[in-house]
Amino acid sequence: MVVKRAESGGHRARQAQATRERVAVTARRLFAERGYVATTIAAIAESSGVPAQTIYSSLGGKAGVLEEIRRLWIADSGAALTHREALAEADLATRLRMAAGWHRRQMELGYDVITVYQEAARSDPDMAREWERVLRGREGAITELVRSLAGGLASGLDVKTATDVFVALTLSEMYRTLVVDRGWSLDEFEQWLADTLIAQLLG
Repeated sequence: MVVKRAESGGHRARQAQATRERVAVTARRLFAERGYVATTIAAIAESSGVPAQTIYSSLGGKAGVLEEIRRLWIADSGAALTHREALAEADLATRLRMAAGWHRRQMELGYDVITVYQEAARSDPDMAREWERVLRGREGAITELVRSLAGGLASGLDVKTATDVFVALTLSEMYRTLVVDRGWSLDEFEQWLADTLIAQLLG
């Protein structure tokens, strides 16, 4: 009986996660089509087939839905794994090429998520604080990588300045300008970013 209860609990947890993911996938499409502000929980419920009350109880409203979208995006990009692998890489230039690769992957899979967060932050002070928290987390990962380069940074370059350069080169606006607006391929963007990071940080 104990085993059956455990199995039942595990099944319910999987069902609940599947529901959250269905809501997130639907909401991501609606946010892209209509915008964050114009998309309502009622619209997400109607399109996903998940009752609005279930969405509120499992995700807590649009902010929670957007957080689930971001969680799925980051998981799909494999950024955390590539970050760990880059830190373990002995060659510093290769480390930066791996960083360019994970950034390209994140932009390729989630540039639309970033634009939704930016819209949400402009319209809602709470979302502005949440977006700032997300950006601080991103900068923390960048700082960790840059610190790992400390012994090989270009002459006269300290960790803070190197982090500033890294952050600037990997802004979503840089990706938008080169790939979305100027028509660069993803491979061209990744190659340019890797070469520029190496030139700027390692000298």
